[in-house]
Amino acid sequence: MGNSVNTNVGAMVALQNLSQTQSELATTENRINTGMKVASAKDNGAIWAIAQNQRAASGSLDAVKDSLQRSASTVDVAIAGGTAVSDLLLQMKQKALAASDSSLDQASRDALNQDFISLRDQIGKSVSNATFNGVNMIQSGGTTIAALANDTGSSKITVQAQDLSLGGAALTANLTSTSTIGTMTQASAMIGFIGTAIQNVSTALSNLGTGSKALASHLTFVGKLQDSIDAGVGNLVDADLAKESAKLTALQTKQQLGVQALSIANQSSQGVLSLFR
Repeated sequence: MGNSVNTNVGAMVALQNLSQTQSELATTENRINTGMKVASAKDNGAIWAIAQNQRAASGSLDAVKDSLQRSASTVDVAIAGGTAVSDLLLQMKQKALAASDSSLDQASRDALNQDFISLRDQIGKSVSNATFNGVNMIQSGGTTIAALANDTGSSKITVQAQDLSLGGAALTANLTSTSTIGTMTQASAMIGFIGTAIQNVSTALSNLGTGSKALASHLTFVGKLQDSIDAGVGNLVDADLAKESAKLTALQTKQQLGVQALSIANQSSQGVLSLFR
């Protein structure tokens, strides 16, 4: 095409190139400002959708961690209460054994019985006070824990309640809130009853300890899983700032050259005036 004052093809091409450069420059500046190469669906719809789904999974794992931590605390309180019961039973067995001695006078046996009753009542207090967040796992009709194990709620970690109350499953019907060692016969029978109770409580505490360990292990796993998901989302959407910085410098230089090219293209029409001088 010859020289024309109506159509300046060179200026049009220069303007198109400059507009493209400015668009790329705006994209690069946005990545630097946000630190993300995919900040919204318009940047890359497919990647953004994947990232959002993974963010949802990661956020849901926060609820899983809360459930696991709350459950672990409940079980730990139950273990503390159960340990207290076990210690009290050991002392009660000592009192019962001492009271079973046929050479003991009644006054001494009565004193031992008072100690025994005090320890017996303390078992009830320990059991009733082993409560966390309104949940008691070792009282009669105690609550079984079912902690969340995944982000959909379809999997649970269950820790069974253990009845350590007087007259309950572990302490058996022979050791109740009215048990005494006021006579040698009662004391002799109580030795065996308490021995069985000690074994049962030890088994119950073992079950609670296994449950506590399972909760702690899964909590560690969920934490690592969440970190991995967050890292994966970062790989999808985070910008390489070193790369973007280098690109910014190049685009700024390209922008300056584009402005110069447009200026030169606009000046070409001035040459037409020389033809009429």
